[in-house]
Amino acid sequence: MSIQYLETYLATIKDRGNEALAQSIAVTAEEIGKEYLESFDFVSNQIGLLFGNVQSGKTAQMFGIISKAADLGFPVFMLLTTDNVLLQQQTLERVQDDLKDFCVCGENDTALFTKNRLIKPTIIVLKKNVRILKLWDSVINSTEFMVGNPLFIVDDEADAASLNTMISQNRQSSINKYLNSIKAGTSSSIYLQVTGTPQALLLQAKETGWKPLFAHYFRPGKAYLGGDFFFPEEQPNCISLIDEMRKPLNEAVMHHLIVSAQLLLSGKKVCNFMIHPSVRTNVHTKFQKEVQQVLKEYQENFDTDNFNTVFARIYDSLHPEQAELQPLQEIRLFVKELLIKDKVNVIVMNGKNEVDSSEYANGSNIIIGGNTLGRGVTFGGLQTIYYVRTAKKPQADTMWQHSRMFGYDRDRGLMKVYIDEHLYKLFADINATNNAIIAQIERGLDNIKIYYPPELNPTRKNVLDKKKVFALSGGTNYFPLYPKNDNIDELDKLLSPFNEKKDKYQVSLQLIRKILLHITTENGFSMSSFQAFIDMILSKLPTAQGVLIVRRERNISKGSRALLSPTDWNIGGSVENKLVLTMYKMTGDKGWEGKKIWVPNIKLPDNVVYYDVVDENN
Repeated sequence: MSIQYLETYLATIKDRGNEALAQSIAVTAEEIGKEYLESFDFVSNQIGLLFGNVQSGKTAQMFGIISKAADLGFPVFMLLTTDNVLLQQQTLERVQDDLKDFCVCGENDTALFTKNRLIKPTIIVLKKNVRILKLWDSVINSTEFMVGNPLFIVDDEADAASLNTMISQNRQSSINKYLNSIKAGTSSSIYLQVTGTPQALLLQAKETGWKPLFAHYFRPGKAYLGGDFFFPEEQPNCISLIDEMRKPLNEAVMHHLIVSAQLLLSGKKVCNFMIHPSVRTNVHTKFQKEVQQVLKEYQENFDTDNFNTVFARIYDSLHPEQAELQPLQEIRLFVKELLIKDKVNVIVMNGKNEVDSSEYANGSNIIIGGNTLGRGVTFGGLQTIYYVRTAKKPQADTMWQHSRMFGYDRDRGLMKVYIDEHLYKLFADINATNNAIIAQIERGLDNIKIYYPPELNPTRKNVLDKKKVFALSGGTNYFPLYPKNDNIDELDKLLSPFNEKKDKYQVSLQLIRKILLHITTENGFSMSSFQAFIDMILSKLPTAQGVLIVRRERNISKGSRALLSPTDWNIGGSVENKLVLTMYKMTGDKGWEGKKIWVPNIKLPDNVVYYDVVDENN
């Protein structure tokens, strides 16, 4: 009887008591199997995206997809991790524990790979390191039995190191070169990019070979706390704006002490507090001293009225959901013991200080750091966050990877994030774009678009082809110099209800989309970009509204650098939060060959930059 790999893996998850996770994995694996794997032609090289929220269980979903692919006849898998020895080893051990019916190869197991000859489906677990990738590139491309077999590559954190960081220099970075050689060196392959921050991937040009041609989003479980919990449009109770506080760090330390007592008295083993102030190590040291000073002050002033007032106020604000709130006096005695016996561990975690995860796996801990607190690092029992890291023009994907507060083991009634108002707004903007990406994926759109406020870059510039990626600024008027109407009668019909008696009309974006479908352009004006951005908005809100301005009998020269009259420019400019379409019907004179024609002017909502990629086949 043949092994059913997905069924076996799901049984392993269920045996650990996680029925809900098993159901989620089954849905993801079956959907990807049906949509993309069952129809694989075994002659092409395909690339796709698995998009999941930060710290929402992507590894388990990846294993489910690998198991389903093995059921469908894929015999060899390459699982890539970031260039971190510990992470690669942890991933290898997890594969060995969870996928016992596979032949599992580590980085130095080339002989085992060759000896197995795909008798068992094989998983090779590698970190994205030049030396390691070069070795396995040689093995894959020289092994006789790989000529006739597809390679299934699963690239965890695919946006982190896999892309070509020298694309605008017409050169190729080493990791990208070897990954490209590996995926192109077999007769066929599927390359599944996995990440919670797909901005850099979505902004790749198709001809690079690294833009995902299909995308799948998997929803997190019910217990997950993510962007919609922490960063909705309306500020939630878990957010405390430090702009409005006299001593925000003192308040955050007090919150951590009280929550530590609540969790540890309730049987939990750990409570963590993360401080993310800067990338600079001297700032980390400064915060370490400040935190230690606050703890000392609390130790010395434990019985003062001021201490008791703040203590009682924060205690009263707690509403734990995973256990009953412990009595105030018991919490107070526990906090006193933490302070007097110096049981609060203050840990600096950066490039100068190597910290093992076991150091913050138990007790009450305050972790201070910068980049090391980002991608790939998890903190159990993380209930308090103090985030004040700033940059001149931050990157959306990097900021989102700093969201270590996301996860499953958090008690929502005890969460607190201390942050300034500007940073909170940026995180809320990133969350809104993430939701727009999700909506586009779930509606099956191929041309996924992203947008951010002007003060945010979507990703690092060195992985984007500056000749291909361009930005459309909200609030700016765009119109084609040389438009065409594919059916002016149909345009006349669509626009017949609207006249100049009203300055402007509120209309459905669905109507605006229909109007623009009848406009074609030349000379580099990308009408498809505007249509795609309208699709993006509609994917999230099908009833979204826009503004329509219609004018007839206009006599403006073809190719003119100005289209709108000052009055119409002002009318459109007064609308800030909706797309504005102004349609001018030309008389046909002044270069229009005597033919009447509708010319569009489009203004996207203000204070937003919309990003697009121009491919050669557009």
